[in-house]
Amino acid sequence: MSYQLSAVVADVELLREQTGDLDHAVLAALRQDFALLPVTPQLVEELTGTPPDFAAGDPSPEQPFGVVLPASFTGTLAGWSRLGPVAYLEAEFLGGLGRQASVVWLGGAVGFGPVFDAALDGPREQWPINAALHRLGVERGRWIDPFAEVGLHLERNTAGWLAHGRRGLSADYWDELAEEWEEQESGTDQQPGRPRHVGDWGLP
Repeated sequence: MSYQLSAVVADVELLREQTGDLDHAVLAALRQDFALLPVTPQLVEELTGTPPDFAAGDPSPEQPFGVVLPASFTGTLAGWSRLGPVAYLEAEFLGGLGRQASVVWLGGAVGFGPVFDAALDGPREQWPINAALHRLGVERGRWIDPFAEVGLHLERNTAGWLAHGRRGLSADYWDELAEEWEEQESGTDQQPGRPRHVGDWGLP
């Protein structure tokens, strides 16, 4: 199963304030009062006046992101960070193999990164996205790491996050559906039915 992420993550109120006048900004709710802003070509062009470019080769420590972030775009994120930390996160996985990269702005300048990892064989808290989320202020909870704690596993690509945001779904949407399904399946008057794949809990 594939996973792709290209997004800005920050405090939800910070992102609402900074994107309220943008036509192509869609905010998706995360846990702990954070929000995710999917980075689309339309958003980049609205903020910078030009569409984004993409790296010629595979991302690497020297070129950590698949999207080549224009200086005008990173400058905008740096400006937002004067109100609180702002992270740009990228990830891509297919068949268990993939990569992560992140950068965090704080107080108008880069405060962490950019960092890149395609092995992910070190301590989980040091993986690029977890390390960035820690610097945003994500707190420990019942989930395995900050990535899952805020809910970055809830959607698998930009289209999913756009739908998530446009429908106004909470970050606990999938958990609520899973609990509802488990209650239905365990009811004393329920007949066993066809096992439902997790995909059945998705968007119609």
